[in-house]
Amino acid sequence: MNFYPLTFEPILKERIWGGTKLKTYLNKPISSEITGESWEISTVPNDVSVVSNGDLKGKNINELIALAPNEFLGTSVVERFGNQFPLLFKFIDAKEDLSIQLHPNDELAKERHNSLGKTEMWYVMQADENSRLVVGFKEDSNREEYLNHLENKSIVSLLNEMPVKKGDVFFLETGTIHAIGAGVVIAEIQQTSDITYRIYDWDRVDANGKSRELHTELALDAINYSKTASKIEYSALENKSNIVVDCPYFKTNVVPLQGNYSWKKKQEAFTVLMCTEGQFEFVYEEEFFIIKAGNTILLPASIATIEIKGIATILEISI
Repeated sequence: MNFYPLTFEPILKERIWGGTKLKTYLNKPISSEITGESWEISTVPNDVSVVSNGDLKGKNINELIALAPNEFLGTSVVERFGNQFPLLFKFIDAKEDLSIQLHPNDELAKERHNSLGKTEMWYVMQADENSRLVVGFKEDSNREEYLNHLENKSIVSLLNEMPVKKGDVFFLETGTIHAIGAGVVIAEIQQTSDITYRIYDWDRVDANGKSRELHTELALDAINYSKTASKIEYSALENKSNIVVDCPYFKTNVVPLQGNYSWKKKQEAFTVLMCTEGQFEFVYEEEFFIIKAGNTILLPASIATIEIKGIATILEISI
């Protein structure tokens, strides 16, 4: 199978907390005033990404994996995950605060939902003045204290609210209570899972006066009640792959591109490039690609060498 660098149609999601920055900031084709998410590459059931370029345009990602799993995913990925694409890539625009939530680990997710868990990371692409994120507990807590504050609607007083700026990175292990705050645009990399336990939604209701479902009981056994350090410090050397997150589920590097950069990618795994700022270009087998802020491109495992040029900030993700 002659795979090439692949782009996909964005899967756009309206959310009660969404806005318009995915259009104004990242040029996504949205018409709604409450678009909160652009799913860039997904195999979540009923939300499977479709190729938008080249000879394979119109085919979905699961069809491509079935054609040649080792060439597409890579041998090491197939050994671990079979023919399942193990990651989900998103851009998120929070016009308002997201709900306070958490995600179960692999064991709970498998037992309860026949799903993977949801370890994830955030890269802050843009942040309004005074914006913040909610990440974990300020201090070690426990179930009794947590439930008491949840019942009294004072749960936020236990949680760590952190101011954010462009370039900040947070790694969220399963069980970590978290929320994206208003005024933040992020790139999110996560396991392929759409399992979320919502514990508090700021007492808001939708246009019909209805509040969203909470998952109080399900969350109790999934929460990590310990204080956690989630913000990641990293180097940002120009024209280098700077390691940001290296966990069992994905490895993410930041590439601050200024001019030309080339590297040999691992052929035992696919690589995904998310452009968070600026733009870059490259040629592959005489086809010319321009990748701008808000674009995501997948390099199948069979591709060995990449040479790019431009001025951009790029997230490079692999397994």
